[in-house]
Amino acid sequence: MYAITGITGQVGGAVARALLAGGAAVRAVVRDAAKGEPWRALGCEVALAGYDDGDALARAFKGVDGVFLMMPPDYDPAPGFPQIHALAERFRQALEQAQPGRALFLSTVGAHLAEPNLLNNAGLMERALGGVSIPVAFLRPAWFMENAAWDLPAARAGTIHSFLQPLDHRIPMVSTEDIGAAAAELLLRGWNGRLVQELEGPARYGAEDIARAYAAVLGQPVGAQAVPREQWEALFRQQGAQHPQPRMRMLDGFNQGWIDFEGAPRKAATSLETALRRIVQRSA
Repeated sequence: MYAITGITGQVGGAVARALLAGGAAVRAVVRDAAKGEPWRALGCEVALAGYDDGDALARAFKGVDGVFLMMPPDYDPAPGFPQIHALAERFRQALEQAQPGRALFLSTVGAHLAEPNLLNNAGLMERALGGVSIPVAFLRPAWFMENAAWDLPAARAGTIHSFLQPLDHRIPMVSTEDIGAAAAELLLRGWNGRLVQELEGPARYGAEDIARAYAAVLGQPVGAQAVPREQWEALFRQQGAQHPQPRMRMLDGFNQGWIDFEGAPRKAATSLETALRRIVQRSA
């Protein structure tokens, strides 16, 4: 039995599907009972636990062979990441109280870096969970290929507007399906002590590659245009951000090349074009 947080999202759902395909039992950890019903229909147990309820998390994690942990997305964190510090402590206490067989946290490429940027939140969580008394692993995937779903309407119109630049600069990317498969494999195989596993796709890609892949999938010309760096802050604030700097520095890190892997990442198989084809098919 494996308890999966974030199961209603792309990665958590991919982990659960991979575990179910491997014959494992899954406990879906959800805040809303209604969102657990599709997973119950697939044969999963359902445990109600919000990220703000440490006791409920401990109950959800009890009696399982492994727990998959992930943070809720936050592109506009307050200075110092206070919400992440609080969540990390709740996760740590819940794991110590429940004593599952092992825990796997969805971290990120660049989690090891001290340079201030949005991905510091994963590094904070790794440090908080690194001392728990059960085996703990940190899966550090590359930039999600599925982030390009945001570009689909623009691609249909003929031009994507990219924060990844220069447009021909390639960064590590990986499909969420491959992340789910890798996480499920780790949970089923097990490990001792503390483990770090980095993961990227079969090649590196940039904005021009995203445009070309969409062109191939959509069967129409698609170009790429860089969003000027000097426009980012105003644009993010227009979108509601109060603290845009961490996100901007994360983008700088990918664009300038200082956000990358600490070691030698494992290679996954899904290509960018395959991932974008799935995005288009789901949007139909």
